[in-house]
Amino acid sequence: MADNPPPDLKTGAGEKRGKTSGTVADFRYKRPSQPDRKDPARQSSKTARGRVATPGEPRRFGTDGRGYRQAYAALDLGTNNCRLLIARPSGENFTVIDAFSRVVKLGEDLAATGKLSDAAMERTMAALHICAEKLRKRNVHLARSVATEACRRASNGPDFIARVREETGIALDIISAQEEARLAVLGCHILLESGIGPAVIFDIGGGSTELVLIEPGGPVPRILDWMSVPFGVVSLTDSVPPPDGTQEGRNRRYAEMRRLVDESFAPFAERVRPAAEEAETIRLLGTSGTVTTLASLHLELPQYDRQAVDGLIVPSDSMRDICRRLSTISERERRSVPCIGDDRANLVVAGCAILESIMDLWPAPKLGVADRGIREGILRSLIAADVQGEEGRASLARQRGGGL
Repeated sequence: MADNPPPDLKTGAGEKRGKTSGTVADFRYKRPSQPDRKDPARQSSKTARGRVATPGEPRRFGTDGRGYRQAYAALDLGTNNCRLLIARPSGENFTVIDAFSRVVKLGEDLAATGKLSDAAMERTMAALHICAEKLRKRNVHLARSVATEACRRASNGPDFIARVREETGIALDIISAQEEARLAVLGCHILLESGIGPAVIFDIGGGSTELVLIEPGGPVPRILDWMSVPFGVVSLTDSVPPPDGTQEGRNRRYAEMRRLVDESFAPFAERVRPAAEEAETIRLLGTSGTVTTLASLHLELPQYDRQAVDGLIVPSDSMRDICRRLSTISERERRSVPCIGDDRANLVVAGCAILESIMDLWPAPKLGVADRGIREGILRSLIAADVQGEEGRASLARQRGGGL
């Protein structure tokens, strides 16, 4: 459903790194210059069917001149992945008409160097060129493209953003951790299990993890508290030395990951403890590659199936068992596990450590799984903002024409 944008978040304990932004930006890209052989004024006044529009006439929201629904796009450039969704409004929801996802490892070696590496930037540029081509082909009406923790932390992040704009036309917005948390909640909260009282929604990313305490109800939940920590599956993996190849070494490494994450989450855990103790039902919803991968293992899927995973409710004990099992086997063994493969074999252990820490601080008996998040949140925000804008312009046009 196209929800109204949620209210601003409370100031949380997470440190703000990078530019705070809640703006909606039109997608811009470069078109080859072509001579205009027609009257520009008359050309702009015609619809695709050749009808001359009345000056000031508002267009029907969500349609182009031929009556087709307009396309909207959301691009999320994270520390590990580059993801794009293109969709059209469909009643209170939207229908995805194109999508793209690629592991780019933009944050590779960032913890050690403080910079985006040349190799990581080249991988990411290749993916973004594909995204730009999809946006052109789909004739996107309105889009928002965001970059998260890797670009927030990297000293050369702003330079990379400028390069992306120059070479692809995509205007990436480095959003704050606060905005990242808001968009994640907006994108997945409709999957939250029914119940009374507050709940926690979390997003385990590549470079950071966001935790949000919400009060469900209304079109969007009310945000009570939030926190962002600079540990995601990539940054936590890079922060702890690799194991020595022994079972004992793997155990030590996992324990160290848990310690680092527990310490980072401690202020939030302290603040939400009273809510957890008083809640009639403790509900937990996660959006990330970690939770969707572990849910796939819970279902014993031979390969990933979004329809089976998105919206699934899994016993927390089952997720803990899977976390502990994965943390004890070697990376080579993890590569052979269905739904993990090469891309996640080295990162999933860090995701398990983060997930277990979250389940400790908010001990829900079950975990909701969402294969949706920031991109869906962006799409809902774009569509809602465009609806409001069109309604306002239509109202103004009616008033000028002697209407209401």
